[in-house]
Amino acid sequence: MLKTFHVRTDHHDQMIDVTSQVQDWVREEGVKDGVVIVSSMHTTAGLTVNENADPDVKTDMLRRFREVYPWNHTEDKHAEGNTAAHMKTSTVGHAQTLIVEDGHLVLGTWQGLYFCEFDGPRSRKFVAKVL
Repeated sequence: MLKTFHVRTDHHDQMIDVTSQVQDWVREEGVKDGVVIVSSMHTTAGLTVNENADPDVKTDMLRRFREVYPWNHTEDKHAEGNTAAHMKTSTVGHAQTLIVEDGHLVLGTWQGLYFCEFDGPRSRKFVAKVL
């Protein structure tokens, strides 16, 4: 079973907690045990698992990404000018693998699944599949 999720981003760089969307789908599908693979369908947006308790973590991560990968670096050759977004996506990764046990995503106390936008705002999508 493959599920497509849609995400609308509001900012150029943004991390959106999508944990509950995936958890709700797992519950609706009646998955008890297994593995869920989630994958971004974009080269300038990825997925990561990170802290979901303190919003400053997202703020700090996005700030540090901007420091490491500045936008429109003078030496970039990519015609669209968004090499930084490609670099950020390659850093966080395009996919995550999550364990499902007894119908629940297995995540740590402070962990959540984030859709990471690096070239927005845009309409985006990611897919999930249970194995």
